[in-house]
Amino acid sequence: MRLKVLVDLPRHSPLDPLLDYLAPEAWPAGTLVRVPLGRREVCGIVWGPGDELASPDGEGGAVVLREIAQALDALPPLGEAWRRLAAFAATYYQRSLGEVALGALPPDLRELDATQLVRRLRRGDKLDREAAKAAQAASAEASPVPEPSDEQREALAQLAAMPPGPVLLFGATGSGKTEVYLREAARVLEAGGQVLVLVPEINLTPQLEARLAARFPGRRLVSLHSGLTPAQRLQGWLAAHRGRADLVLGTRMAIFASLPRLGLIVVDEEHDPSYKQQEGARYSARDLAVWRGRAEGVPVLLGSATPSLESWHNALPAAEGGAGRYRRLDMPARIGGGALPRVRTVDLARIAAQFGKRAVYSQPLAPPLLEAMRERLARGEQSLVLLNRRGYAPVLHCTSCGWKSDCAHCSAWRVFHRSDRTLRCHHCGFSERVPFACPSCGDPDLQPMGRGTERLEEQIAELLPGARIGRIDADTTRHKGSLESQLAQVHDGEIDVLVGTQMVAKGHDFRRMTLVAAVQADAALFSSDFRAPERLFALLMQAGGRAGRDAELAGRSEIWLQTWHAAHPLYAALRRHDYPAFAAAQLLERESAAMPPYAFQALLRAEARSQQAACDFLETVSAATLDWPEAAEVLIFPPVPAPIQRVADVERAQMLLEASSRQALHRLLARWQPVLAQSAARTGEARVLRWALDVDPLAI
Repeated sequence: MRLKVLVDLPRHSPLDPLLDYLAPEAWPAGTLVRVPLGRREVCGIVWGPGDELASPDGEGGAVVLREIAQALDALPPLGEAWRRLAAFAATYYQRSLGEVALGALPPDLRELDATQLVRRLRRGDKLDREAAKAAQAASAEASPVPEPSDEQREALAQLAAMPPGPVLLFGATGSGKTEVYLREAARVLEAGGQVLVLVPEINLTPQLEARLAARFPGRRLVSLHSGLTPAQRLQGWLAAHRGRADLVLGTRMAIFASLPRLGLIVVDEEHDPSYKQQEGARYSARDLAVWRGRAEGVPVLLGSATPSLESWHNALPAAEGGAGRYRRLDMPARIGGGALPRVRTVDLARIAAQFGKRAVYSQPLAPPLLEAMRERLARGEQSLVLLNRRGYAPVLHCTSCGWKSDCAHCSAWRVFHRSDRTLRCHHCGFSERVPFACPSCGDPDLQPMGRGTERLEEQIAELLPGARIGRIDADTTRHKGSLESQLAQVHDGEIDVLVGTQMVAKGHDFRRMTLVAAVQADAALFSSDFRAPERLFALLMQAGGRAGRDAELAGRSEIWLQTWHAAHPLYAALRRHDYPAFAAAQLLERESAAMPPYAFQALLRAEARSQQAACDFLETVSAATLDWPEAAEVLIFPPVPAPIQRVADVERAQMLLEASSRQALHRLLARWQPVLAQSAARTGEARVLRWALDVDPLAI
């Protein structure tokens, strides 16, 4: 008997990843198997019956098929819905089916044989029994369920009356969106379904995991994210696949979890760009969640206080210029009647005119903002100072000859980290000790330029003597458990002023925080990326949402923005907390410029030893489409260097494709694949090292 088995072949292999193998019995589609492939034995997935007709081998004989080594039939087959999801993701994002489907499985699972799998399942059974006992013991200590607010009650009633499909839950920060998730999850669990909850970042999982465990103590909860050990990830995946886990909480990779009883998908902070994978198969977990919900007939809750413009457009009725694909539920009020923070702008241009630019650049905090923080300190309240740049200073420079700390391997500067006295490139990782003198002229007077979180923490400590200053960024949270420890200090009131990057600007519930300040709010106002204003508005509103979470303190909570452009329309909308007005203005600009969501894009990136080779590759594949009928509806822009042109001694270039029709773009991309592979096969200095096709790119 012949079976089609899906294997993970190299992306540009001439072989189809669905290969025929001989099998002693008809294992059902979705069964995991071990099969010989070349000199290796690899994991594969039975995809269906093979072609029973003999195939010529080019010499008049018949192809000699190899046999499946063994079936991992102790594990239930992967369901049809899961296989459809993998097939759709591979087709839409222009990747190999084997790469997507096998890559979605835990790495440890792909290495197990049948005997090892049985051992793991037995171990899993033991863990399940222990978890069941613990859940039974904890169920008697279930935390009390809070009474829903009127808005929450109305949202839940509307959800119950709606047919399954995507719903945008548009709620202000602190409006209680999580409680809506929990109550909708409870309804699904009572009906015997499984719930998948997606969060954008790993650091948001601990507090939500604790809340889910407290609300559903008798239910099995597992996490799926890259911060787990391979063994933990495998056990969580197996529990979900076997139907033992009722709730699955994870980052973007969890969208591919096998859930035989899926009843609800929640995408929290759906606007976050972290849901888009940036390496390998560049999929969007949010978009796949919407597709999976439609395909499996389950509701999808997309929650955000600042939805992505794509989701907002999809939730707008056609009569208002939207697509009308999603339904929208609004929750504009905070729980307990707390007021949203007052937004105050500090006009740096006015301060510079009064005191001189040197006074502005030498101090991180303007006098009015510093006074407001002193008031919080006197009242025992907390402040958050946001600066989305880690390190001490972005550049170290010589005042004598103008030397700057550039990276020898990238077209970028090396960042000065004072804590370990290093100059570190955040792109390739190249690091060196700070030189004792300028490498160019020998002057020992090297000065930092600009400001990072490390320097900001030091300067605030000088301005607020006696204040307890904390810092949370990628440098202070490298070690396991460090983030949880620092967040606990904030929650326990052991920190007066918290300095942080965007990783503390979303999802965290700081009850004593009454002031949030963005000290460099203008960074993205005039970016070449058309999505930069959307991201800036979301970041500032989400950061401001950390203030005034406690209703008793909400009346004096404030967001302070230090800006050189106080009259900018973005800040005007932010002062009113008016996301709909901001979104309407942005969508109008996007429509007039034919930008997403009114157009559909793909970005082809190329890497080579020289910029000329990368651009030549892009020009070659672009020229191949000139006579294609599929190219008539697609605009292909000329190749340009990437924003960071050189990384780790590799030159990078990119080329944008744009179409007014999604179908037209994908017809061209599908025909393009063999041309890309053939053009990349050149040898010598002119060859391209890597290329990647990014469908629906978020960074251009």
